Amino acid sequence: MINRFNPAVPRHFLFAIAGLLWTLAGGLLCLRGAMWLGEFQFPVIASIEAASLAIAAAGYVFLFERIVRKNITRISRLPERACVFAFTAWRGYIMIAIMMTAGITLRSSSLPLYYLSLPYTAMGGILLAGSVMFYRQFFAVALPRH
Repeated sequence: MINRFNPAVPRHFLFAIAGLLWTLAGGLLCLRGAMWLGEFQFPVIASIEAASLAIAAAGYVFLFERIVRKNITRISRLPERACVFAFTAWRGYIMIAIMMTAGITLRSSSLPLYYLSLPYTAMGGILLAGSVMFYRQFFAVALPRH
C-alpha cells in the first residue's frame, strides 16, 4: 500500500536532482551576497569576492567534498528506482533546516547585510562546486562510455 505513494524515479536522476538543488541554493546565496555589496567601489567588492572564493575553495576541499562523495556513494547503493526525496540522507534534511534557519536568522538580525556578503557568497560557492560533482555523476551514469 505505501509503495503506491512512493514517488520513485530512476536512481541516476537523484544525482541531477541533488545537483540542481545545490546549484539553486548556491546561486541564490551568491546573488544575495553580491547584491549586498552594491554600495561599495570595485576594489572593495573584488577583494571581498576574492576572499569568498578562497574560503569557498577551502571549505569545499576540506569539508564539503567529503559530504558530496558520501552522498554519491549512498545514492549509488540505492535500488534502481528510488524515492525522489532520497537525493540526500535524512540527516541532510536536518542540516538543510539548520542552515536555512541560520541564514534567515542572520538576515533578520541587526547586522548590516554587507557583513553577510562574505559568508553568503562563500557558502554559495561551496554549494556550486558540489553541484558539479553531482552533475558529473549523473552524466557518467546517464551517458556511459562505450
